[in-house]
Amino acid sequence: MDESSIRVIVVDDYEPWRRFASTTLLKQPKLQVIGEASDGLEAVQKAEELQPDLILLDIGLPTLNGIDAARRIREVSPTSKILFASENRSADIAEEALSTGGGGYVLKSDAAGELLPAIKAVLEGKRFVSASLTDHVLNVPPTQSTPAHLYRDNVVTFTQPHNVGITSHHAVGFYTDDGYFLDDATQFIGAALKAGSAAVVVATESHRHCLLPRLRAYGLDIGEAIEQGRFIAINAADTISAFIANNTVDTARFMDAFSDLIQRASESAKGEHPRVAIFGEGVHLLWEQGKADAAIQVEQLCNKLTQIYDVDILCGYSLGSVEVRMDINVFQRICAEHSAVSSR
Repeated sequence: MDESSIRVIVVDDYEPWRRFASTTLLKQPKLQVIGEASDGLEAVQKAEELQPDLILLDIGLPTLNGIDAARRIREVSPTSKILFASENRSADIAEEALSTGGGGYVLKSDAAGELLPAIKAVLEGKRFVSASLTDHVLNVPPTQSTPAHLYRDNVVTFTQPHNVGITSHHAVGFYTDDGYFLDDATQFIGAALKAGSAAVVVATESHRHCLLPRLRAYGLDIGEAIEQGRFIAINAADTISAFIANNTVDTARFMDAFSDLIQRASESAKGEHPRVAIFGEGVHLLWEQGKADAAIQVEQLCNKLTQIYDVDILCGYSLGSVEVRMDINVFQRICAEHSAVSSR
């Protein structure tokens, strides 16, 4: 990059992500955030008006999705470089995004370690794809810039993503509405039960009560699943109190408790290769109580569970029910502990 300021627009419909991205960029002396947009049409309009050097563009945007927005941006601001930032891990989607002329594709779950290297690569005219997608995005040239490279200049010094080694079975969802929260929990648990796997729900009493009729409407005989031991629902507040002492997680108690739950559920699962789906909001309760470090410690322990057992974990943060905003640094640290990030 040359010595002049790089003018950037950040486009995402999730305000905490825009704050995280803008704050990350503004810490770099060469990067200047000149605008933000929350939907695809607004992104096209701002690109035409401001003619930025770089557009950080989400895919799942309202009004006009990011891929279609990128095609229009190419027409109204042809010199602007585009870097996609999305939680969508589909290789087909990534390839379609890059086919619009986008310079790179970063998974939000990897952004803590990859965002700045991706920006540097795209501004230098290189192609950047998140490390966990590189093997699957077929049209990426072998000369692409990936997280294996080491950068030493004013922008970033980087060796590898923070969450290296995390499996692909630990996702997080940030929800601004309880309906979205319950929709995703229902689909996650319901799909597992329909496949013959087992499910464990660690949720508040109100959410557990709301989930049961939703699971029935999903076409499940939830009473039978409970009798079989394939569906276990426990209180999130009681669960976290059992392994939290002085705002710190007792690792041994946590691992013992969840190992027992997983083993019990797994014994009741059906099929040749049964799995256990775990939906939990205990991490949300810890964050809501001001115990962000403990929440992140639990997320790290969940990664250990995915390495030991055949489990899929979805952690839910119901932000719409809390008056305070999630700190940007906390949001970044939570995302870095997951293989997939979604927001609704």
